[in-house]
Amino acid sequence: MNWRPNASLASLQAGATLRRAIRQWMDEEQVLEVCTALLSRYATTDPHVLSVQTNDSRYLHTSPEFAMKRLLAAFAEDPIESESGSTPARASQSAPPAPDLYQIAPVFRAEESGRFHNAEFTLLEWYRLGMDHRQLMRDTERLLQRVWQVFEKDWPGLQICCYGEEVHSRLGEWPENLCVADIRVYFDDARRELPKTIGDDVDAALDLFMDEFVLPDFCGNSFTFLTDYPVSQAALSRLGKDENGRDIAQRFEVYYGRIELANGFHELKDATIQRQRFEEDLQKRDALEIARVPMDEHLLEALSAGLPDCAGIALGLDRLQMVLGKHEHIDQVLSFNDARA
Repeated sequence: MNWRPNASLASLQAGATLRRAIRQWMDEEQVLEVCTALLSRYATTDPHVLSVQTNDSRYLHTSPEFAMKRLLAAFAEDPIESESGSTPARASQSAPPAPDLYQIAPVFRAEESGRFHNAEFTLLEWYRLGMDHRQLMRDTERLLQRVWQVFEKDWPGLQICCYGEEVHSRLGEWPENLCVADIRVYFDDARRELPKTIGDDVDAALDLFMDEFVLPDFCGNSFTFLTDYPVSQAALSRLGKDENGRDIAQRFEVYYGRIELANGFHELKDATIQRQRFEEDLQKRDALEIARVPMDEHLLEALSAGLPDCAGIALGLDRLQMVLGKHEHIDQVLSFNDARA
């Protein structure tokens, strides 16, 4: 019976309603819908995000992010001052203003299927010009409120938590002052195991710490925005200061209960810094014995040309539909999962 769909007709109809609600909201906000290529000669360097490679040595994208940033850079009106203070040359000074952009795209990640993951899934990604990560958090809240209204559900509310404060309240230190040994002591005291394979990777240890001790305290039936990540976890975000002057990565993640739904950034626009981060990713891949992949030179060229100041977010639509429909498994919102594709 593997020819039959995983999702019910009612679930597929709910998915259509969700996408329609999003498109209506984006239209009202004058955000332009775009479509970009699924295949690229480049891949994601992040060692924790594994790309699917084709027989002709190309890669299925794990997110439309890089291509969408290229569009933003291509259609930017004015020269953008880089984070290092220089003003890059523009190919054209007469281009129309860059619009805000969004895309609903199938994406692919070579990970094992599970309750919340399928190798092929759907992302909603959008970019807002002139916003930082905190303004984008409000933008995300507004979209989610619209979705809840369309589905005639009571808004569950949200809370905002700071990554560093959550760590400090439990471990007595800020993330940048910790080593793996400090985190291991906390695990031992709680009679939990911190795998020895983590070695001296503090960020990996912090990830497990958050999963084991912080996420379980999030309200199970409302949203949590986790923000102000450690500098070492900046990924594709800019660096900045929190309200107390501490160095932070200007990014956030969105959870419903313990379910991670979205990841947002005040986008890094400095090509030199971005190249350094890609190279650090490749070094981490070497240490973890994960095959190297080609970094996206097109993106780096676009950043060198000038990315407008913007914030962007990727939101997993399948997981969001799971929350809306109170589904226990991602298969219930997929027409065909990995096993039936």
